[in-house]
Amino acid sequence: IAVVGLGLSALFPEPRIQPARTPSTPTAFDPLNATYLIEGKSVILVDGKSEVESEPGSATKVITTVFGEPINGDLNGDDNTDAGVILVQNPGGTGTFYYVTTAIRTNAGAQGTNAIFLGDRIAPQNMQIKDRQLIVSYADRKPDEPMAASPSVGVSKYLVVEGTTLKESAPKTD
Repeated sequence: IAVVGLGLSALFPEPRIQPARTPSTPTAFDPLNATYLIEGKSVILVDGKSEVESEPGSATKVITTVFGEPINGDLNGDDNTDAGVILVQNPGGTGTFYYVTTAIRTNAGAQGTNAIFLGDRIAPQNMQIKDRQLIVSYADRKPDEPMAASPSVGVSKYLVVEGTTLKESAPKTD
C-alpha cells in the first residue's frame, strides 16, 4: 500500500484521552436536566421536558414541562444554590396538572425531589425562597366553582426540604 504525503499519525492517530472525572469534580447544576418524582413515578427531564407513553404501546403521551424559570436559593442549609421548579403535566386528557418541586445541588448535579400537587388548570403567580423555605403563590378556583371558571382565589403554599424530601410546612415568621 502506497501512502503519499501522510505521516504515521494520519494512519494511526493517537487516542484522545478524556480527563477522568473524580468524585470531587462537581457536575453542572441544571434543574432542567434532572429526575423528579410525580405521583410516585420518576420523570426524567431533558432540557426541561419529558414525553413518555401513558401506557406501553399507547399513542397517548404524558408530557411534563417546566413552567417559567426555576428560582434559585439555598433550600437545605448547605450554603449551595438549589432551585424551586414548577412542573406542568398533561396526561393526554382535559387536565393540566401543576406541581412544585425542588432540585438540590449535589456533586452529581441537580438531584430532583418529590413533587407536590398544586392543582388542575391553576394560574401560577410567583415563587420565592426565603429562609430556606420555598413559597409558591398561585390563583385557584373556589371549591364550588366549575373547572371552566377562571382561577381567582389567591393561594400560597409553604414548603421545606427535609433530607431529600419536599414537604409542606407552616409559614415561617420573622
